[in-house]
Amino acid sequence: MQILNLLGIAGVVIGCAATAFAQGQPPAAVELKVGDKAPNFKLQGSDGKTYNLADFAGKKAVVVAWFPAAFTKGCTVECKSLAMNGEKIRAYDVAYFMASIDPIEKNTDFAKAQEADFPLLSDPTKEVAGAYGVLNARGTASRWTFYIGKDGRILAIDKAIKVETSAEDMVAKLGELNVTKTKSN
Repeated sequence: MQILNLLGIAGVVIGCAATAFAQGQPPAAVELKVGDKAPNFKLQGSDGKTYNLADFAGKKAVVVAWFPAAFTKGCTVECKSLAMNGEKIRAYDVAYFMASIDPIEKNTDFAKAQEADFPLLSDPTKEVAGAYGVLNARGTASRWTFYIGKDGRILAIDKAIKVETSAEDMVAKLGELNVTKTKSN
């Protein structure tokens, strides 16, 4: 009898979560921590390529800077900061991206408008954003940056992004994390 009651309670919990998801509400947030395996992703970039986190395993560190929405004030400032300082970031052996739940067409237009020299990733299904725990109550991505090591583990999570200095802060964090510098530097 107790087992049946537990199964009934589990069914109600699953049913409520499915209803919330179907109504466009974000699922309960995942709480990733430093040292966790980063959720794999396969997302289309503004440069026309598809990026898979697993492709970087053992080769490069990866930085994914989640942002709420293309063509908004803070996101524009952040994207410009990264675009204007790309050479400083590329001094490290790292692949770096901005990512949002915007459709690829919007991110492609945004990348062109900001002259981004790096790909913006699109997650319109919100599946990857959910896996990273960045979906907020508004249904957009929170402005969080994930630093992922060559081993696929999360090295750092920055939840206090300053859009004006995002590139400089990213460079400083890559140095703190002892990410390898590129051979040409």
